Amino acid sequence: MASRGKSYADARAKIDRTKEYTPSEAVQLVKELKRAKFDESVEIHVRTGLNVRHADEQLRGTIALPHGLGKSVTIAVFARGDKAREAEEAGADFVGAEDLAERIQNDGFTDFDVAIATPDMMPVVGRLGRILGPQGKMPNPKVGTVTMDVGKAVEEAKAGKVEYRTDRTAIVHLTVGKTSFPESQLLENYQAVIEELIRAKPSAAKGKYLRTIIMASTQGPGIKIDPSRTRDLVEAEAAA
Repeated sequence: MASRGKSYADARAKIDRTKEYTPSEAVQLVKELKRAKFDESVEIHVRTGLNVRHADEQLRGTIALPHGLGKSVTIAVFARGDKAREAEEAGADFVGAEDLAERIQNDGFTDFDVAIATPDMMPVVGRLGRILGPQGKMPNPKVGTVTMDVGKAVEEAKAGKVEYRTDRTAIVHLTVGKTSFPESQLLENYQAVIEELIRAKPSAAKGKYLRTIIMASTQGPGIKIDPSRTRDLVEAEAAA
């Protein structure tokens, strides 16, 4: 444990905590300072200036990352009949109706990343709010996880479509890939996220919108990114 603490301190010492790095510099540092033996995720934490106590300043949506997340996404679908078969054919890992809901409610089964439901299943799924809600897995029509087009929803989730939302402190937490990704892919995923957050800025937002952006690997130190430097020379990075 002590050596692990030392490695973290050594990595942190290589970061200038008073500096706001460009996205390219941050990606390079994250890859350079990765510490774990496994392939760490690369995360960004965006502090916004939104007042999330106001409904018109809450931020929530989905984004399809250009290069996915570098991991397999496990999907549960609540559907019956033809829609259940459609979900299975699209690659859903768990498909069911009341039986799936009972498994979650009675056995505590939540070994999936995304839950999708057809609208007619919501009276059943609604009873699972206390379990799925805190885990961010509750199907929601605003982010396309309550839909009749379950096949498309499953395919998009498998391809790397992720949900984003502000937490209670107005921060958006998102994974943008793995440390094994090429720098160009991490940059393109990062840029796609920031551009989506800017596009989705609530009209009621006041003051500075993107206040701080921190990038870090799962076990690495945080690196502060200059919010004004959202557009990197991605093409140049890719060509290098």
